[in-house]
Amino acid sequence: MYFAALLARTEDGWEASDTELDDVETLSDLTDLAREASVDEDTVLVYIEQEDAWFGVVRVDGEEDPRIYVSDASAAARSSYGEILLTDEMLGREPGAEDEIAALEELVGLDGTEDGEPEEAGEDGGSRTAAETPDLDLDQDPDAVPAGPLGDLGLLADLGVSEKDLLTLRSDALAEIADAVGAADVLEAVR
Repeated sequence: MYFAALLARTEDGWEASDTELDDVETLSDLTDLAREASVDEDTVLVYIEQEDAWFGVVRVDGEEDPRIYVSDASAAARSSYGEILLTDEMLGREPGAEDEIAALEELVGLDGTEDGEPEEAGEDGGSRTAAETPDLDLDQDPDAVPAGPLGDLGLLADLGVSEKDLLTLRSDALAEIADAVGAADVLEAVR
């Protein structure tokens, strides 16, 4: 079960609304949704939570790139909405690296040899498996997502939520964030 809310800063304070993410498939879609809620290109916070397993905050300030924080990246990676937040940049991957890896995997057979190349003979004269090839690290998964918090720890610092405070938020994080930024009353009205 997911819960998502938008907090948009206005001249008169904050406006809050719960939001449906059914039409959101990418970070770009989520950013567009936030910008639509923005008044005069002011700050918008998008909060997404999955039943106390993880939460994420996306901050959009005008036309600037979104800033993202995820409380537990490995839990978020198992979620369709969490995957939206976990960008290649956050995960330390080259943009488009997944496409390049998939293309390379097509060129290399399951036995670790390129198409048309003979298999390398092992010590006993048989072919070597990937486990017997010394320069292959089978434990290293290029798609692995780190456990724990990931992203911009300072995205709420100017709004009253320090890096340390952000790291300690667990259950009902949205209420604590809304309280810190002065939006608790408007948030309660939409919950």
